[in-house]
Amino acid sequence: MLAKVLSGAVIGVDGLVIQVEVDLALGLPAFATVGLPEGAVRESKDRVRAAIKNSGYDFPSRRITVNLAPAAVKKEGSGYDLPIALGILAAAELLNCPDLPRYGFVGELSLDGMVRPVRGVLPMVLAARAGNIRRFFVPADNAEEAAVVDGIEIIAVSRLHEAVEFLSGLSEPRPVRTDIEAVFRERGEYEVDFVEVKGQEYAKRALEVAAAGGHNILLSGVPGTGKTMMARRLPTILPDLTLDEAVETTKIYSTTGLLPGNMPLMVTRPFRSPHHTISDAGLIGGGQVPRPGEVSLAHNGVLFLDELPEFRKNVLEVLRQPLEDGVVTIARAATSLQFPARFMLVAAMNPCPCGFLGDPRRECTCTPVQVQHYRSRLSGPLLDRIDMHIEVPPVMVKEINAAAPGPSSKSMRKHVNDARQVQRHRFKQYKSVYSNARMNSRLTKKYCGLDSNSTDLLNQSIERLGLSARAYHRILKIARTIADLEGTADISSSHIAEAIQYRRMQHDAG
Repeated sequence: MLAKVLSGAVIGVDGLVIQVEVDLALGLPAFATVGLPEGAVRESKDRVRAAIKNSGYDFPSRRITVNLAPAAVKKEGSGYDLPIALGILAAAELLNCPDLPRYGFVGELSLDGMVRPVRGVLPMVLAARAGNIRRFFVPADNAEEAAVVDGIEIIAVSRLHEAVEFLSGLSEPRPVRTDIEAVFRERGEYEVDFVEVKGQEYAKRALEVAAAGGHNILLSGVPGTGKTMMARRLPTILPDLTLDEAVETTKIYSTTGLLPGNMPLMVTRPFRSPHHTISDAGLIGGGQVPRPGEVSLAHNGVLFLDELPEFRKNVLEVLRQPLEDGVVTIARAATSLQFPARFMLVAAMNPCPCGFLGDPRRECTCTPVQVQHYRSRLSGPLLDRIDMHIEVPPVMVKEINAAAPGPSSKSMRKHVNDARQVQRHRFKQYKSVYSNARMNSRLTKKYCGLDSNSTDLLNQSIERLGLSARAYHRILKIARTIADLEGTADISSSHIAEAIQYRRMQHDAG
């Protein structure tokens, strides 16, 4: 007898519908799995055999062949246990369900028949919906995540016999529903707020400009100036996540197994802060079986690199492609995968190895050669791709105590949302451009026109500071963002002057 069951796989961060074919033939008892199965898939035969027996069903003493199609795609993970078990029961005529070939199934089986959660359920369900599968059975712990997808029935199963009873018509399954609006409302708040940051008005203004235009930013200052504190609060002023962005981000976290158990959907912008000892594969993704790295986990959010010069140079250099393209391409001999990596880069560094260069309270012990060597760890091409370079000055304790409460994240986010709305309207005909920072040279020329005074000011500054042509265009984009924050259509000389201030540190460091 032959039975066919549909399941799902994850290739990169995208789902793929897999057909599980189970054949029972006469001969000595055997269990073979074909279709490029990895170790966990090959081991499923022992889990499936024990789960079927311990659920009260007879395991057929036949020659069992399981084919996972398409056979050219490597299959990994334990999510094929449930569809294989149901296929065996259907082929042995212990399960009668005419609609079985039109349903999708995924889940790992324990030896007693319990259905355990698996990674990557959301992209699998999205692929199933695209393949016109009308009902998908998932582990109960994955049900809320899967039910985020509209247009497909999600059935939660806790044990193998529950799935059999549902399919046999012995019990009526209840589709799971996830109230997306409630999830955004209840879990869309951040635990930190910019109102907690005392002083540093210049740096907070720069971060607001960066958030409004999607600009990368580098913060430099002595230890204790609040660089990390402000960076951690940057996601709180970024524009609210749209549903599409939330689904994109959740797919990545679901694939890597990092989706919190009580969070069916990522409704706040991610903040990733890898340690400076991270490898290049850990940062951009890769491995024998390619997995998303930190730049993809920061998709639609913030990637914070603290102590930037301490990162290995080869690790920093691999950031160039994702910073420019918003994607990471992982090439292997058999395949090439793309991981989304559209993030805001926020980096922080000390002015010197000891950290106290320019500190009025503590003396720097570094020699000029040490300072130069420390700063030379950052290449010019990488610094050029960071739009804004900000000096964060130290704040005295008496200034902190005397400082009035600053603007809250809510008020700053409103300004950012207003500016982003202008940009969405401006770039509505360009699919790959969503903010001023993503403008190419043609769009920069079109939307960043200057009058004669502004042109003279910019040209003189570029010549005096010795900045590159890329820096010239970065300044224009920053000025465009400042004008959007003020609600003006034209870029004035004051906007250019402020934008130049956000590039001066690179020149001073040189």
